[in-house]
Amino acid sequence: MEIVFVFGRLFLSSVSNVFQKQLSHQGLHPFYIVATTYAVLSVLSLPFAINTAFSHLGPSFWINVFMASLLDVGGWIFMVMSLSKTDLSVFGPLNAYKVVISMLLAIVFLGEVPTLQGFAGVAVIVAGSFLLLPPSGGAAPNGLKQLLQERGVQARFLSILLFSIGTLFLKGSLEHSTPLETLIFWSWFGLPLILLANAFLSADHLTDNVKKSQPHVSYITAIGAAVFVMQYLTLVLMAQMLIAYTLALFQLGMLFQVFLGYRIFNEPHFVRRLAAGLVMVAGSVMVLLVR
Repeated sequence: MEIVFVFGRLFLSSVSNVFQKQLSHQGLHPFYIVATTYAVLSVLSLPFAINTAFSHLGPSFWINVFMASLLDVGGWIFMVMSLSKTDLSVFGPLNAYKVVISMLLAIVFLGEVPTLQGFAGVAVIVAGSFLLLPPSGGAAPNGLKQLLQERGVQARFLSILLFSIGTLFLKGSLEHSTPLETLIFWSWFGLPLILLANAFLSADHLTDNVKKSQPHVSYITAIGAAVFVMQYLTLVLMAQMLIAYTLALFQLGMLFQVFLGYRIFNEPHFVRRLAAGLVMVAGSVMVLLVR
């Protein structure tokens, strides 16, 4: 059953990314796209909340789920920003850097010392990055510098960082609740947070985005439903403590996103970016399966 959950999560994540990218191409602001996603999540949570008792949830749960919501809202904002500025076939393989950031966080906060295989895996991931952009005719470091200077890539790294830290708090909330209980309050706390971000950080007028989004209500609903199920599957897998192997399998999603970018958005350099994805999957697995 776990493998079904993993591949279900991979499919839903890729589908939601495609729809989010399509909405951004229609002129909707990333903040607004994320806000509509959380609105759908909150509505979908209501029926489950009615039949669930929450009196047993203690302070540790509330602190962890709120911090997870806060960090994940930021992660979603930067992720959709990245999708709006970056090819999906570049966006997907960059997910490999999640294991690099997780390793760095473990070194800093947990005092873990990576093995040689871990360092080798990071080197493989970085090597794969050189294939994400076409050759510039210069030295290899210039290609990596070009990649890192792209605003969409920078937004992707910020989203990965925030999601990685948020995962720690999600794990903490799951120690005191079921996956469904965490999902409900993760959704409900996230909605006011993203609405505040829209009010104070977005230069776009809300009414303009509402008008632009009216022809795309079906996409907005589909994104919210996909994220709801995807997040539930993620939380179930986390609760079962299959973290390393689950994250290793999650990396396969980057190959699917390279294909979708080529097929749906006619993005170039398919073979080169697919090769980059394969190399970066290998590096991710090297890092994850040694832990």
